[in-house]
Amino acid sequence: MAHYAKVLNGKVVNVIVAEPDFFNTFVDTSTGEWLKTSFNIKGGVYYDAATNQPAADQSIINDDEGRQRKNFAGIDYIYDATRNAFYEKQPFASWTLSDGCIWESPIAYPTDGKSYIWNEDAYQADNTTGWVEVTND
Repeated sequence: MAHYAKVLNGKVVNVIVAEPDFFNTFVDTSTGEWLKTSFNIKGGVYYDAATNQPAADQSIINDDEGRQRKNFAGIDYIYDATRNAFYEKQPFASWTLSDGCIWESPIAYPTDGKSYIWNEDAYQADNTTGWVEVTND
């Protein structure tokens, strides 16, 4: 079985699981294009399904067109034909798209073990504050 994303005007509108042969007889009269996507790819890294760790042999990405599309497609994801990649909508104006098509904040997430959320207004105010600690208050 494989996963396929229906793309309409650069936006994923549906994702299905089907055998590749399904598309030999499937008649879809709606506009858009079906593209293969890989459940085990994130940020351009292929993950072993059994261990959920990056596969030792990343050349496996070249073996399958779905694995070449940087990320597993989801509803409302963007399909960028130039990059041949699926990725989420930009979460904040200050975030940039990595080579693996993952949105990255301009300030690294704190590594002190606490929980944080991004505050775009705080970042825009001083370009040094962005991650705000989540408290139980």
